[in-house]
Amino acid sequence: MKNPTETIFVEPIQTPRLKLIPATLEHARAELHDRPAFAQLLQATIPNNWPPESAADALPLFLEWLEAAPDKVGWFGWYAIDVANQNQPVLIGSGGFLGPPQNGEIHLGYSVLSQFQKKGFATEMVRPLIHWAQHHPDLKRIAAETEWKNPASVRVLEKLGFVQNGPGAEPGGMRFVLDVR
Repeated sequence: MKNPTETIFVEPIQTPRLKLIPATLEHARAELHDRPAFAQLLQATIPNNWPPESAADALPLFLEWLEAAPDKVGWFGWYAIDVANQNQPVLIGSGGFLGPPQNGEIHLGYSVLSQFQKKGFATEMVRPLIHWAQHHPDLKRIAAETEWKNPASVRVLEKLGFVQNGPGAEPGGMRFVLDVR
């Protein structure tokens, strides 16, 4: 029987340009408290404007969740490292979920640093995360929210097969869903 306080190992995911690394408790602590250790753990350069503005407020929450459930690695954050970079791998964004499926549904989020936007990285990051999550037998639907004032994010979701499903929780937001079963 698995110990719910024990971190499990989840394989990184490789795409043509990215290496997606699942956030562990060690990553989350270093990200918040020790930037050099964080860079060493990821074996990547951390840009000065890390974390993305849309993800900054969530970092303490993800740490709290990983402290409570280190055996749920993969169901929270993933770091996107540009490994095609000619000089050195660089952290360009993050994506992931707000926990394991509940009632057959998970919630997806993603963000790419401004200097790496409009290069297809968001789609390249989110597609394999969806594929990874689909292996969970209880998963039936993936939900995501974005704002209409962010048409690039809307395009990413539509490109990946998500459809509009009503207003989002925040004013000006829209909920999108992808049925996987």
